[in-house]
Amino acid sequence: MSGLYGPLFRRVLYPAYESALRRRGTLGYLAEYERDQWRSADELQALQWRKLQALVAHCWAHVPFYRRLWGEAGVAAAADIRDRDDYARLPVLTKALIREHFDAMIAPTHRDGLYFKATGGSTGEPMRFGYTRESYERRVAVMYRGYAWSGARLGQRTVYLWGAPVAAPAGFALFKDRLYHAAFHRRMLNAFDMDERRMAEYADVIDRFRPETVIGYVGPLYELARWIERNGRTPHRPQRVLGAAEALLPHQRETIERVFGAPAYDTYGCREFMLIAAECEARDGLHVNIDHLHLEYGGDAVDGPRELIVTDLHNFGMPLMRYLNGDLGTPGATHCACGRGLPKLAKVDGRKLDALRTADGRLIPGEYFVHTLMSLRGFRHYQVVQRSLDALVVRLVPDEACDATTEDAIRAELRKLVGDSIAIGFERVETIALTASGKRRVTICELPA
Repeated sequence: MSGLYGPLFRRVLYPAYESALRRRGTLGYLAEYERDQWRSADELQALQWRKLQALVAHCWAHVPFYRRLWGEAGVAAAADIRDRDDYARLPVLTKALIREHFDAMIAPTHRDGLYFKATGGSTGEPMRFGYTRESYERRVAVMYRGYAWSGARLGQRTVYLWGAPVAAPAGFALFKDRLYHAAFHRRMLNAFDMDERRMAEYADVIDRFRPETVIGYVGPLYELARWIERNGRTPHRPQRVLGAAEALLPHQRETIERVFGAPAYDTYGCREFMLIAAECEARDGLHVNIDHLHLEYGGDAVDGPRELIVTDLHNFGMPLMRYLNGDLGTPGATHCACGRGLPKLAKVDGRKLDALRTADGRLIPGEYFVHTLMSLRGFRHYQVVQRSLDALVVRLVPDEACDATTEDAIRAELRKLVGDSIAIGFERVETIALTASGKRRVTICELPA
């Protein structure tokens, strides 16, 4: 029955839920993207440019912020942006500009139907943004396509080592949550609550559930693999392991593959756009979803890491045009043995979230701090530093809304996880230094390895 459930879910249950019940277009977009990936590189570039032209025209006509920003850069009409070189000369969009001009960035034609999210960002710079229903449905479709490049498909037995709220759902909400994940044939493990005992439980879940796919944050996946190896366990072998939230480094990939006996795949995304790129079966760089996004590399360097500049081609409600998401990447090959026409990102550089530790042996992934602080206000940047097992220091670059309650709110959120065993102090600073690769790290662990 286990082998039959995946096809049944993909062909009957999920279409009934997503299309008939929720009335969403996800599956239609997925079919579109699955067709488009096999276009030639030239055809995909042409398709991307047509989508970008339509979005530029919309922004000029309906988004006051871009009409003013581009006008100040010498653009008199949307028709002035004739090719990619013209587009590349437009000013970039930063988190600071989004916060300052939030309302002016929303198209009045789409305001009533917008959804909103907040992001802490791996650079520790919180921000809210809006997106349309179509944009969301397309993002989900692109995610399913990208995961499928490794062989991961809807309805497969899957274990997620993923972020979860500190306050877990209860009552009917918990029942509904479990029913939803059961329908998708998956088990959810909380990556924000890992210690020796939890890792034993998580390894047991993997052995009992026998997943075909394991998907998780890279840091926690790596730590779980190391724990399994240290304890002499031989885990169930999935068919694949997918890493997210951080770049999958060579030593992490080697350990994860050795322990789980399965190929590990790298993916890259951010909260503002979801999946940007992912590895296919060739595992030689990450295919960029250029039929869904426009990705540019900033700077003049020919080799090595460059700033990533991203445009969502389908978010007409609050378009993020030439958005600097704070990550660095190295361009990859334009062709792949798999036959897909999508170009490649060789690797993502400069994103590092250290795991912090508690005296009782728990590991706290850096992703937790991104997750829990993203909705708080009163600061422009933050960074959490650990120099001893019994203390954390939160560095804050305050903004005009910062007051005594700001530190109380941050302390209250962190206490939900670390309890009273760790002192939480604060340092207000004018700036937080960037790393040599141009990143502002969210967490820094200075404890001995």
